[in-house]
Amino acid sequence: MAYSLVISGSEVGHFRSIADSEEAKNMREGEEINADERVMDVSLKDLSKQLEEFAMARDWEKFHSPRNLLLAMVGEVGELSEIFQWRGEVDKGLPNWEDADKEHLGEELSDVLLYLIRLADICGIDLGDAATKKIVKNAIKYPPKPRERKLL
Repeated sequence: MAYSLVISGSEVGHFRSIADSEEAKNMREGEEINADERVMDVSLKDLSKQLEEFAMARDWEKFHSPRNLLLAMVGEVGELSEIFQWRGEVDKGLPNWEDADKEHLGEELSDVLLYLIRLADICGIDLGDAATKKIVKNAIKYPPKPRERKLL
């Protein structure tokens, strides 16, 4: 599945300031990007910086209180839930889904992730560090079951 992104003239400069890739540097107004042709390994810190710059460029920081971001994220979780609402159980990998449905799912998952990252930043929480510590706590709290030894 190929996705195209058309950047308007007002967004070219902002996109260039966020994405430090040759593709972004060479982008022109109206030019399309094929998302399948580029693979980016993006960190939480990269996304955090992009979100901060995005909000600053639009003067949205005044609206990004913890409460507002949380409520916006909950709204997005609701939209994510709607995708699964009447489907019953779904197989891993979504083998019976249309490409458009998978694309929509990716958009809603991204909305939730982006609000979560922004909320963590506004609250002064290093989300990567907190998640890593939580995985360790869970491993201690829920140790794996001992494997049974088979006698030969």
